[in-house]
Amino acid sequence: MKTKPNRGKGYTAGNSCITEVVIDNKPTKLLLDPGAFCSCVVNKVSPVSLELEKFKSEQLNEAEISLHLSDKKEIELSALLYYHKEAFASDKEPLGAIIGHEVDIILNIERPYPPLLRRPAYPASPKSREYLEIDIKELLELGVIRKVGHNEEVEITTPVRVVWHNGKSGMVWYFRALNTYTVPDRY
Repeated sequence: MKTKPNRGKGYTAGNSCITEVVIDNKPTKLLLDPGAFCSCVVNKVSPVSLELEKFKSEQLNEAEISLHLSDKKEIELSALLYYHKEAFASDKEPLGAIIGHEVDIILNIERPYPPLLRRPAYPASPKSREYLEIDIKELLELGVIRKVGHNEEVEITTPVRVVWHNGKSGMVWYFRALNTYTVPDRY
């Protein structure tokens, strides 16, 4: 940032409260308090990335960032998340459906599968069932799960339990039995 003409600092005194500065080769007016005498220093101005601000408002609006981070660290964290934004789910590539990163589960057993892989649903309270239906509807809309037709045979089922934390519900999928019969991958 530099003043116009090229001096390196901008001064104002008396009743004048607007000075013109150049930031990234663009003239910009800077408003100062009337009667103030000050200088504008380059290292106190950070460029604002409109894309980063859009990412923060759209993608990080529900994120809870630690209050113990300094402003500088919070900005660095936001920039890091923005830089790696393709690692996260989006509207076009929802959770569990990242294009190019599909997962094939290979079992180490053949049909017929053991009864351990065909578990009945856990009982749920009416309150838990209500939230379970909301979560299932969301997963269906995201394409993470699909409905099974009435004549479609399902050989492997996984029970789900609803857990509560701080008044919020969450589903816990019981994959221990399935993991027992899954061929491990490199991850």
